[in-house]
Amino acid sequence: MLQPVAWNPDLTPPERLRQLVALALSSGRPVALWRLPGAAQARLCLSLRVEAAYVGLPPVLEAAAPAGFAFFPFQESDHNPPLFLPADVYFDLARPEEVWVSPAAAARLPELRQRFAALPRPAPLDWHVRPRHAPKPASRTEYEALVAAGVEAIRSGRVQKVVSSRAVQRELPAGFDALRAFGELQQRYPNAFVSLVSAPGAGTWLGATPEVLAEVGEDQVFRTMALAGTQPLLPGNRPSEAIWRQKEIEEQALVARYIVNCFKQLRLREYQETGPRTVVAGDVLHLRTDFAVDLRNVPFASLGTDMLRLLHPTSAVGGMPRQAALDFIRDHEGYDRAYYAGFLGPVNLPAPGAARLYVNLRCLQLRPGQAVLYAGTGLTPDSDPAREWEETELKLRTVGAVLG
Repeated sequence: MLQPVAWNPDLTPPERLRQLVALALSSGRPVALWRLPGAAQARLCLSLRVEAAYVGLPPVLEAAAPAGFAFFPFQESDHNPPLFLPADVYFDLARPEEVWVSPAAAARLPELRQRFAALPRPAPLDWHVRPRHAPKPASRTEYEALVAAGVEAIRSGRVQKVVSSRAVQRELPAGFDALRAFGELQQRYPNAFVSLVSAPGAGTWLGATPEVLAEVGEDQVFRTMALAGTQPLLPGNRPSEAIWRQKEIEEQALVARYIVNCFKQLRLREYQETGPRTVVAGDVLHLRTDFAVDLRNVPFASLGTDMLRLLHPTSAVGGMPRQAALDFIRDHEGYDRAYYAGFLGPVNLPAPGAARLYVNLRCLQLRPGQAVLYAGTGLTPDSDPAREWEETELKLRTVGAVLG
């Protein structure tokens, strides 16, 4: 249980936020910042433990789960461990007069306050760097060949759908400040889940994702969504005026059917389906169908966790059937997605009973002097390699906007 404590009231809330981040990074510990869609202020979770990994998926969508922040890879491996950062220190900019600490942090409060006071103002931020090499970027020719291979795999019946992706390396502008970029993403994308996560081994990741993977709200309603299909948001056009090609309609329907099949595997019929509808995500439009289950009316205490195991990695980032699509990605994509297309989000924060997990899309990995950006597209039998390349270019603009 977290308890509030006073913490350097002479600092402004943004100054306190920066110094708390520095407190974690200066001792090699993990830290996560996030801003929920539609929220006005960001929140922070600092863990006192450097090693914070689970084996497999923890019950992060159940009330018994500890408070913290989940950061999971696309596929778990020795190089990409699933991380859960316990909330030893929690700070909400909407309630800046206090900082919340766990019993473990409360026992070390004098030491933490002393180290915090000794930090320079403003403190330098030494972000964690992923120890593995940066992924090799794909040229346009290479990516279009990947798309063509995916289309051939679909037409031959080896997969029903597959999601191809690529990485791009960009030079960081002079004086780049990740914390300032996090604030800029909040301003640009008020309806996205904006995050900045830095942890030993995993490195530092910045993003603004539009896609809920799974969440349980304070109202005890489980929610997920099928988000697929992409087109640019044209100036002066309203989302309701968007015209969708058969390719995008089919792509989105496949994701929605995948979620329904997950419910069927659990023999669950009491769910609400709404959509599809057109939604805005940065400079692009998507088709979205929402699903909701009132946990108070179904006899599934572990529904959230069971659905998480069935959904991740969702068909919107991998494909269908799952294993065949993942095998294709492993054999043809040519790089390690790491935490791109994984999931992340707060668990039982600020209070028990709520968890919100998002697919880690529209993100970049920070490296010394460099940012690695990621984008992908869902393929169908009608996919055109040139159009899929242009779609990834469109998606790269979302988080790439903070690079100037």
